[in-house]
Amino acid sequence: MTTRMDAPRGERGGPPGGGDDDLDRDGDDRRGGKGRGGTGKRKLLSDEIVAKIDYKNPQILRSFVTDRGKMIPRRISGASARQQRVISTALRRARMLALLPFSVTGD
Repeated sequence: MTTRMDAPRGERGGPPGGGDDDLDRDGDDRRGGKGRGGTGKRKLLSDEIVAKIDYKNPQILRSFVTDRGKMIPRRISGASARQQRVISTALRRARMLALLPFSVTGD
């Protein structure tokens, strides 16, 4: 008598046709989504820019805000946790002084 694990791959009860267990119908890896091949993080910050980040300089702060008025997260901007805290504090101060908008109104 053969057990389920001893049976050939197509007879184990996997996907129809005995296909690869790790691939879905589109061929994407189930465990990893669409794949993350080699994109990496955007490098927006250098040490010189971090020293210049201030609530009085909205030109630099605009690069950390989306077109909808939201702050860009650090996983996208490539900022460290300390740099992101400096950016968020400066954004909040600039918004309170009306140098930057809280949100963008829709047309």
